[in-house]
Amino acid sequence: MRSLTQPDGVRRRLLQALALSPLLAAWPSLAAARPDLRRIVSLEWSTVELLLTLGVVPLGVADTHSYREWVKEPALPPGVVDVGLRTEPNLELLQQLRPSLLLLSAGYGPTPEALARIAPTLSLAFYDGSGQPLDSARKALYLLADRLALRPAADRHLAAFETLLAQTRVALRPYGQRPVLLFSFLDAHHVLVFGKGSLFMNVLNELGIPNAWQGETNYWGSSVIGIEQLSTVKGVRALCFDHGDRAQRDSIMASPLWRSLPIARDNAVSVVPAIWFYGSTSSAMRFCRLLPASLGVTS
Repeated sequence: MRSLTQPDGVRRRLLQALALSPLLAAWPSLAAARPDLRRIVSLEWSTVELLLTLGVVPLGVADTHSYREWVKEPALPPGVVDVGLRTEPNLELLQQLRPSLLLLSAGYGPTPEALARIAPTLSLAFYDGSGQPLDSARKALYLLADRLALRPAADRHLAAFETLLAQTRVALRPYGQRPVLLFSFLDAHHVLVFGKGSLFMNVLNELGIPNAWQGETNYWGSSVIGIEQLSTVKGVRALCFDHGDRAQRDSIMASPLWRSLPIARDNAVSVVPAIWFYGSTSSAMRFCRLLPASLGVTS
């Protein structure tokens, strides 16, 4: 009588064949490792973008109010749980939510080690020092799509992005080569400008439009400068990004300092709806959609 604990020759060969087969990816024990898509929590807004891009609504998101002020799109559906600050999430609430996956942005917020006892983590890099955040965003999208078994959705999104880039490039031809200054107010004395290494700079390069800010930038392609430093910026079109700060913006733009700037005297500033400065391909697409009208280009 054959032992019940030892496989016979036929069964052994079948197991060996399966071990070498691509069908192993569909084996039940591995398929179960896919996170429950209804229970994913994101602690950084760029990873929220990626989830929504793939058609997945997160269970929880850090600082949902500010996401709706600073990011806007993709729109965050109602009912998403606010899990605290991006840098200091509510760990007790996270434990109660029992997430199937915690999404992080590499180099920002809690470390994977700090959250490992709560749930599996996936840390995605959007800025790696290369100065090419668009490439990093594409890679991050595919990493997440593969983790969630949603590669076709990522392919469709990136194909739509490439199409939009081509369409925007054509739409902006009448604009020519006039440089564009991109900034947002921080307070009555400082602005945040975007230049080398920023997501917006990557997009402008793709579209053939010069970036007016040629000064130094940080790891994320931005720089905090005094408003008076904008006095050297001339002959440009300037786009100011809104983030629910209209009262402060109106007050600054009425000040003698602001009125003395060339961009103010030339009436060269347009206010643009919020776009996440440090976002991924969805933010880049929103930038492309808003750019022609913001620069005064009509179809």
